Amino acid sequence: MKKLTISSSKLILILTIYFSTVLNMSFWRYIYNNLDITNFRVACFAFSIFFLIAIPLFVLFNLTIIKKFAKPFIVFLLLLSSFTNFMMFKYGVYINSDMIQTVMETNVKEATDLITVSLVLWVFITGVIPSVLLIITKIQYKPLKIEFKKRCKYVIICLLFASVTGVLLYKEYISFGRNNHKIMKLINVCNYTSGTIKYIRKLQLAKREFVELDKNPQYVGYHKDNKQLYTVVIFIIGETARASSFSLNGYERKTNPLLEKQNIAYFKNVHSCGTLTAVSVPCMFSNMNRSDFDSIDANFTENFLDLAQKSGYQIIWKENDGGCKSVCNRVNYISMTDVNNPQYCHDGYCYDESLLDDLNDILANIKQNTLIVLHTQGSHGPTYYQRYPDKFKKFVPTCDTADIQNCSLNQIINTYDNTILYTDFIISSTIDMMKKFPQYEASVIYVSDHGESLGENNIYLHGMPYKIAPIDQIHVPMLVWMNENMKKWDYINYDCLKEIADKNAYSHDNIFHSLLGLLKIKTSVYDGNYDLFKECRMKALPSAL
Repeated sequence: MKKLTISSSKLILILTIYFSTVLNMSFWRYIYNNLDITNFRVACFAFSIFFLIAIPLFVLFNLTIIKKFAKPFIVFLLLLSSFTNFMMFKYGVYINSDMIQTVMETNVKEATDLITVSLVLWVFITGVIPSVLLIITKIQYKPLKIEFKKRCKYVIICLLFASVTGVLLYKEYISFGRNNHKIMKLINVCNYTSGTIKYIRKLQLAKREFVELDKNPQYVGYHKDNKQLYTVVIFIIGETARASSFSLNGYERKTNPLLEKQNIAYFKNVHSCGTLTAVSVPCMFSNMNRSDFDSIDANFTENFLDLAQKSGYQIIWKENDGGCKSVCNRVNYISMTDVNNPQYCHDGYCYDESLLDDLNDILANIKQNTLIVLHTQGSHGPTYYQRYPDKFKKFVPTCDTADIQNCSLNQIINTYDNTILYTDFIISSTIDMMKKFPQYEASVIYVSDHGESLGENNIYLHGMPYKIAPIDQIHVPMLVWMNENMKKWDYINYDCLKEIADKNAYSHDNIFHSLLGLLKIKTSVYDGNYDLFKECRMKALPSAL
């Protein structure tokens, strides 16, 4: 059998066309949906967009297709671009530095959830087959000088063409780019290359000394006879719960039947710091607001947990979502998958009930002020059906596969709503457990890290750039429960709290300062303007924060 051969010039041309079209399907779908061709100039602009993608790729391949290096490099790009193309096209995600960070921090189980039949077939057809064809094909090169001159000529011609096109259609490019500035995050290979570079730069810039926010934060909560009450707060971090699926937020389905019976303050209008766990979880415990938050900076700066621990609080972080994103690095950490209680854990996953397993014993043996963080797995997709026991399978039919794009919207919503029903049980059970210890000054707080898209407008999961993310990815549920001691000694007018929770708008920016106030920690970094409890505090604490 005669060995397949191809000249380097033809290979470069074929790769440029293939990457510009097949491996950028999500980009072309976006163009189709968002560009209205109303006149001849716009039609010319639409035609020129192909060259906007093709010319940089053509230049890239001219620079990198050299002997010995070409095949492994191209195979790598084919497989990686095929995977990112699937994620963007099927789930509507965008590839940026935050997404790269999430990939770097994703554990094995979260990664395997994404490996579906659809993904395997997609990558096999668009990535593996072209790679095999390339491997078995001999690339023919001209002598070095001739090859170099030829490629330089082609690159110069392309750059001149791009310059002329840019000048002629400058207004159209500026106008479209201004209104669709995130479109570059849909272009393979540009998106993951620039995202990776930005992520690496962040890591390099972060090689600095650890920043201490306050050397001596102090607990200042004492009741009138100067005998200390133990303050005990359970802070529950939700995963991928969107506010629009909470019946507490007006959703027509009864997804919160237990919490509706609890005496809670539900905050109807709360926005997350990000659309990814790797951003939102560090952000909510950071003194930085969303507008200036940087997750790498946060890794080298004290957070709320550090201040609480310094002030005398015992901190317990119970983890069921694959990691705390460096937030809990300096406090007591318990992983549910490490405990691996067979009653709740199977195949590397644990139901969120595992977080409650020994909680009663912990509460019964409190010897100091205590903050317990429960990091739930909540509604993490795409395998929503694995997030709850069978007895919570109330809404049917469900989507019992990771290939959620192959399920109907009704099936996806049913499955997701079952996860919210289970979350309702987890939160309400935590409150009921806390009620058994009225001697403490106690509170239970719940807030989700970010929301979720369930296929609306062909967008799935989460992680879209914040400025263009659908509201369901950033509007999150939040609630607070307090016992009588907490209301009394934190001087909280609970009716007032319920009222502002129903009417006012808040965000993850409020959490850091609100927790400082609620736990009565006096520190120089506290800003009362962000303390959502302050408005309903009937008088100042014994020693003002």
